[in-house]
Amino acid sequence: MNNPNPSHDESILILDFGSQVTQLIARRLRESGVFCEIVPYFKAEEALAARRPNGVILSGGPSSATQSDTPRAPQSLFEMGIPILGICYGQQAMCEQLGGRVEASDDQEFGRAFVEVSDDCPLFDGVWQSEQRHQVWMSHGDRVIDLPPGFRVVGTSENCPFAIVADDARRFYGVQFHPEVIHTPDGTALLRNFSHNIAGCKGSWSMAAFRHEAEARVKAQVGDGKVICGLSGGVDSSVVAILLHEAIGDQLTCVFVDHGLLRQGEAEEVVALFKEHYNLSLVHRDASQLFLTKLEGVSDPEQKRKIIGATFIDVFEEEANRIGGADFLAQGTLYPDVIESVSPSGGPPATIKSHHNVGGLPARMNMELVEPLRELFKDEVRDLGRTLGLPESLVGRHPFPGPGLAIRCPGEISGEKLEILRKADAVYLDEIRKAGLYDVIWQAFAAILPVRTVGVMGDQRTYDYICALRAVTSTDGMTADYYPFDHDFLGRVSTRIMNEVRGINRVVYDVPSKPPGTIELE
Repeated sequence: MNNPNPSHDESILILDFGSQVTQLIARRLRESGVFCEIVPYFKAEEALAARRPNGVILSGGPSSATQSDTPRAPQSLFEMGIPILGICYGQQAMCEQLGGRVEASDDQEFGRAFVEVSDDCPLFDGVWQSEQRHQVWMSHGDRVIDLPPGFRVVGTSENCPFAIVADDARRFYGVQFHPEVIHTPDGTALLRNFSHNIAGCKGSWSMAAFRHEAEARVKAQVGDGKVICGLSGGVDSSVVAILLHEAIGDQLTCVFVDHGLLRQGEAEEVVALFKEHYNLSLVHRDASQLFLTKLEGVSDPEQKRKIIGATFIDVFEEEANRIGGADFLAQGTLYPDVIESVSPSGGPPATIKSHHNVGGLPARMNMELVEPLRELFKDEVRDLGRTLGLPESLVGRHPFPGPGLAIRCPGEISGEKLEILRKADAVYLDEIRKAGLYDVIWQAFAAILPVRTVGVMGDQRTYDYICALRAVTSTDGMTADYYPFDHDFLGRVSTRIMNEVRGINRVVYDVPSKPPGTIELE
């Protein structure tokens, strides 16, 4: 959101200390109808001066509150008279700043844990009661060992004597666990108690409101400037294109780059939908040979992503020059893309994998990025698409990453392998649709592995590739689990692929969850 003047009378400010799951806090609040902003901790004073929020949440983070040079909230925050909720590191930092004490402990807690509720608290109203035991999700090494004046203990865990603390007079609360993750089953209800009951929010914010705010922000950002939108035909870029079209009309030109890494029939579908149905200004650039030439001989996945990202930029630059110049480049970057690549605050989160559209533009382009979906999750983007009137056939599409089939083809890429993969993927998705499972599954795809095995077909020896099938369930893409197909389905798909796709003689099913795996193979 990051809107300094939202059209709402209520909001929650989230100070980001660098947690991988900070945005999940905002997500839970939005689900309960509360407008919220995320700002890095070092911009807190500026944000608090711009708008007085109903309450403030201090996020988790990888730093240690036992050290003097680690992130802190502005001391003035605690004198403003507004409710504060500290989560994990946020609890520790708050306690340390208010006169308590934090220590590094050998008794760490990671993953599922249980808290014992020792006293009643406004945070628990209607959710937890005294002397109850509840599951939560912990991720900490440090812990509070002395409370600041005015605080009391209202919950403990096996390795954390101050797992939940409260200063009811000042409306300051701290939890060592993470209520924002799904592994804390009552977490959403606890956050709602903070936002609604303690901070006094009414919960009137909606995706329709976000749409209007996003359109207003785009208008304010671009003014009379020209905008190029990188259109892939996936959910994210499609929603961005229609949102921008609604906001700035003919100032927008969409550029669809066929990088030769698309699924079967995808290029034709994109052009037909946006040029003919939505009547957008659309430039179709077939750059498949350029991309494949640059990717020749490259097997490292990070290098693939960087080559694809850089080549996209080059192509956009060429098209911008052709249409007479553009001031802005619009992209469908989402929060999971950002958090896996860099911290939104420039802070500590580790890079899991680079995303082709994260990291800025070369200075020579003299173009500013427009990324109106940067703080949304995939399912929220789908909701926004529905608000914009996009058909369910589009907003319900499985995610398809910008690097396309390049990251579903581990090892070196070739035209032959890509064609084999397209055919196998089409068969797989066809069977999923026939089984009525497409909308149940978050994402499904085939991959071609960089190894060949011996087989026998028609009494002849074959030496062909292995096809790996992947299907996961998820809500927001931050975590995922494999879909439990029955063996009849897997046998049927395997048979069709080996019968219909030359070049594959073995099919396997990929079952790791995220984490420890990622959804894509590369």
